[in-house]
Amino acid sequence: MKTSLTLDLEKTLYAYWEEQGATAVEEVTMPDDAGIVDTLVRQPDGIWRCFELKVTKADFHSNAKLSFIGNYNYFVFPATLYPKLKAEIPAHIGVMTYRAFDPEAIAASVEPPLAPGALTIAKPARYQALQVDNAALTDRFIASLDREVNKAKRLKRGLGAFSNEQLLRELRKRSADYQVYDPDENLYDQFVEKLHNDTIEALQAEVDALTEELAAFKMAADQ
Repeated sequence: MKTSLTLDLEKTLYAYWEEQGATAVEEVTMPDDAGIVDTLVRQPDGIWRCFELKVTKADFHSNAKLSFIGNYNYFVFPATLYPKLKAEIPAHIGVMTYRAFDPEAIAASVEPPLAPGALTIAKPARYQALQVDNAALTDRFIASLDREVNKAKRLKRGLGAFSNEQLLRELRKRSADYQVYDPDENLYDQFVEKLHNDTIEALQAEVDALTEELAAFKMAADQ
């Protein structure tokens, strides 16, 4: 599960490279068992850039494979984390640092920014030859873009795209931690209450309409 800070870094990285005219996609499985890169960017001139997003020291020192197979490769850190890890960054690996925008400034802005913060190149990356086959990497890149498009389409279609069985399975999953003494926290109870309230509102609207019709009928009869 990605932290909110990781998601903010990701959004800002997307916006940064979009402004450069490049295309970015997250979580791309590399050819030749070279791992999964957090974000892969392809520039119009065919240059590939790989980014590994790290928000804590523990994250940086984890056993997760670093897929630095691109022409230029970077770590992306919160600005406060970089000084603590600066001595451990390999010479050929670049670093981009993230600073969040002031929430009050965002709230006061006429046009909200496209990203929650800004990125700075704190350490330039050195060029290296692509470490995997270009055609194979392009195929993986396209497949990951297709995955994101499908996710967006499913989101746009909403729950209507799922069968009753799928919806029931999801409800059952979420009932595993049923809160007996705190029903307001249970999704199923929230759903039932909403359905109950919607039904009452619909019936009340129908009763009100019938009452108006009856009143109009009586008035016409009296005349």
